[in-house]
Amino acid sequence: MAQYLKSKASPDGNDSAQTLNVPNIVKGVIDDIRANGDKAVRSYSEKFDKWSPESFRLSESQIDKIVSQVPAQTVADIKTVQNNVRAFALAQRDTITDLEMEIRPGVHLGHKNIPINCVGAYIPGGRYPLLASAHMTILTAKAAGVPKVIGCTPPINGQIPPATVAAMHYAGADEIWILGGVQAVAAMAMGTETMHKVDFIAGPGNAFVAEAKRQLFGEIGIDLPAGPTEVLIVADRKADSTTVATDLLSQAEHGPDTPAVLITTSREVGEASIREVDRLLKVLPTAPLASVSWKRFGEVILVDSLDEAYKLADDYASEHVQILTENPREALEKMTNYGALFLGDKTCVSYGDKVIGTNHVLPTKKAGRFTGGLWVGKFLKTVTYQQVCSEAESGELGRLCGRAARAENFEGHARSGDLRANLYLGDDIAWLRK
Repeated sequence: MAQYLKSKASPDGNDSAQTLNVPNIVKGVIDDIRANGDKAVRSYSEKFDKWSPESFRLSESQIDKIVSQVPAQTVADIKTVQNNVRAFALAQRDTITDLEMEIRPGVHLGHKNIPINCVGAYIPGGRYPLLASAHMTILTAKAAGVPKVIGCTPPINGQIPPATVAAMHYAGADEIWILGGVQAVAAMAMGTETMHKVDFIAGPGNAFVAEAKRQLFGEIGIDLPAGPTEVLIVADRKADSTTVATDLLSQAEHGPDTPAVLITTSREVGEASIREVDRLLKVLPTAPLASVSWKRFGEVILVDSLDEAYKLADDYASEHVQILTENPREALEKMTNYGALFLGDKTCVSYGDKVIGTNHVLPTKKAGRFTGGLWVGKFLKTVTYQQVCSEAESGELGRLCGRAARAENFEGHARSGDLRANLYLGDDIAWLRK
């Protein structure tokens, strides 16, 4: 029986998301950009980001100059991380194969995996310059074989973020735009006088960006419906409370709305972890954000067994699930609902977020029940084809199609089959004689 050592706080009604009608605001921006193109894009960039350069798209010479300002160690680290992401993405791509089979003599069925023609990548930059999002979106799309990737990132406090531009450049972006928010997503999705229309948009963002992607889905494809970052830790009696607390807060600093949950079989570990979170918040520079998430959404739950812990964790279907147990790989067999698993105390969610090579664009809000995260497969269209080379088989399929279609009252479909039964098997078809 689960026992809560710490529960979520009751809603206080002061959440800014509750006081703003995000869908209406986003719809207004999209409608304006649809009608007025670049003029509206510039207007919203000036309004929201106080940013109105001569061109939002960076030229090659501008990119070279900006990248030259990035410290050498940062560039080296970007390249190292991108090597990890690229290696894993290419290994994933190698598991996706085309197929052709001969289901009957002379009847060929197949599928091909075709890269999307043009992808837009949104790289957030509100509170933090999220270099890693460039690796996860642009580089992964390129590993999938996407011919054209357009990257957009907002200015930060009215300035171009050099390290983010460097990450986008080395990831392989074909175009880099300093443009953020709904205006960037809408411009990519619909196209403007200067922005090439994309077929698909990937990348995280705030509530407005997520809502823009949701509203534009259908005109373009999207990676995932995104929500606030989530972390859940499963811990047994051997887990270290400082490790638990540090790793919970590593995600809580994303914003004031991050669920940070500990499920443990040990009361001692649970209570010690609560004390450690309180202690660490006194010295964490990002405590003003992390403390809000911990107070409002932090939970510590005591359960009787690891099996119960895994079952409860599956109910949460959290974005990031960290396993701090004696046998962490057991979770691979016991759990089915999560965005990504982080097994053992030698890894952590932050590694996945920033450096290790797996993708950090992951399902939130229980979407882990029905989808995984961003990967090369998201940038591929698996399409089928068929060819009948045998006249006899085409005629037999025609007979079958005629019967199957008429069972559904689809006479037009049936006649396509009838025609081939007549051509290749000589069947006497009444409607052909009329």
